[in-house]
Formats: sequence, structure tokens, C-alpha cells
Amino acid sequence: MMKRLSILTFVIGLSLMACSNRKESGKNLELEGTWQLISATTIDKGKSETTDYSGKLKMIKMFNDSHFAFLKHSLDPKDSTSFDAGGGTYVLKGEDYTEHLEYYKNKDWEGKIFNFKLAIHRDTLIQKGIEKVEAAGVDRIIIEKYLKVK
Repeated sequence: MMKRLSILTFVIGLSLMACSNRKESGKNLELEGTWQLISATTIDKGKSETTDYSGKLKMIKMFNDSHFAFLKHSLDPKDSTSFDAGGGTYVLKGEDYTEHLEYYKNKDWEGKIFNFKLAIHRDTLIQKGIEKVEAAGVDRIIIEKYLKVK
């Protein structure tokens, strides 16, 4: 009986250690869920432009353990042309976040890989990196700020 208890204690301890190591070496559990874009800054050819998403535009980005998706639209009921969406898989290693865009309305973007740095501070997510799509003439830095949707 004592030997079984020792083995059980060892197995439970090993399981707990495995769970805690997953968070450090792989996906951060804080990333999973839905995030609402608050602002997006684009730096293109040295010119910086910031879009405020607290007014007429709304965008969310959703993550599970392997996939992401984003949805954007205008809050103006008369504007049905501003819809945008995409998604795919991602890999997160520490602060290094890599998107594999599989679905997007502009086929020049599909199949592309984008590398970003992520920082999460409480309920705020900052995503920074380069969007480069030669076929679309895009080569710019983006900085996006999201708040966790509760």
C-alpha cells in the first residue's frame, strides 16, 4: 500500500511538472481567447499612420492552441464594404510569434508566413512585426494593441 502511494505521488508530481513546463516552453495560455484591437500603427516607407479602433471600426482576433482568426468591420450600418477576415495556424515560442496565413480575401497574402514579437501585460496584447507581401507591394512594420475580451 505504501509503495503504491509513493508511485502515485511520483506520477502526480511528474504530471504537475509537465504542465508547468508547457507554459514556459510553448504556448502561453494567456494568448488563447478573444482579443479586441484598440489601435494599429503602420509604418510604411518611414511614414507612420495610426488607426483608432474605438470608434467606427471594430476588429477581434481569436486564438486557440494552434490557430488564429481575425474579423474586422465598420460599425457604420451603411458601410458594408469594410469587412475583412483571415486566419490560419501559428507557432508561439516565448515572445516569438509566427503566423501562417491560410485564409484571406486577397490570394497574394495566402500561404505567407509573418514573424512578430508579442508582449502580454495583464489584459493587453502588443503585436509588432513586419508584413511583407511582394506580390501585393506591401513591406511595412505594424504595431497592434489589443485588449482581452472577457
